[in-house]
Amino acid sequence: MQPRGKLYLIPNTLGETSPFEVLPLSIKKTIEEIDIYIVENEKIARRFIKSICPKKSQPNLHFSLINKYSEDSDIPNMLQPCLEGQDIGVISDAGCPGIADPGSSVVEQAHIKGIKVVPMVGPSSILMAMMASGFNGQNFSFNGYLPIDKRDRRKEIKRLERLSAEYNQSQLFIETPYRNNQMLESILSTLHPQSKLCVACDISLSTEFIQTHTAIDWKKIKVDLHKRPTLFIIQK
Repeated sequence: MQPRGKLYLIPNTLGETSPFEVLPLSIKKTIEEIDIYIVENEKIARRFIKSICPKKSQPNLHFSLINKYSEDSDIPNMLQPCLEGQDIGVISDAGCPGIADPGSSVVEQAHIKGIKVVPMVGPSSILMAMMASGFNGQNFSFNGYLPIDKRDRRKEIKRLERLSAEYNQSQLFIETPYRNNQMLESILSTLHPQSKLCVACDISLSTEFIQTHTAIDWKKIKVDLHKRPTLFIIQK
């Protein structure tokens, strides 16, 4: 029986930063050896690969796309090279594959097919925000995007605040970057004044901003989060 290839989960940087400031050299070795990739965006993936291995032949690379438009039925064909003995790399647009990322469906299918999954070390904005928040790292929940409707969003913020108080559980969520300032306003107008909020923005970049304050103290702080990747964390 032919040995199966492995599925490598290759972290990307979180923005425009030198890759080897945040990634280990093992990423370079892996990319040097793999020509088949499953990615969110081919252009972004090619640029990332070139930044890691400038001399790697780009025409020899093969890409399959996994994003919100992909069908689950497409995934078995993407993984077929692994069944034929070839390794495949999964690359996100930013951060770690499978975390708040469509790559998780590829990993699920790999386990079903008996393909070895190899997670590689790299930056996770969720974990880095938790590390820097000062909140409960023993019990936290990532909630993705909150509702866009103002009334529904307010209800969800209140619900997360209650969960945090009841279970001593840190509550993380994100927003589309161009709506970050509106999200911050909604949070501050909804939280109890003494509830704590961490805002973690541009993590690992030169413009990094991470601060934790009570809601009432945040109202005295001016910060522009427009179009900057940001995580919000509530702790009651």
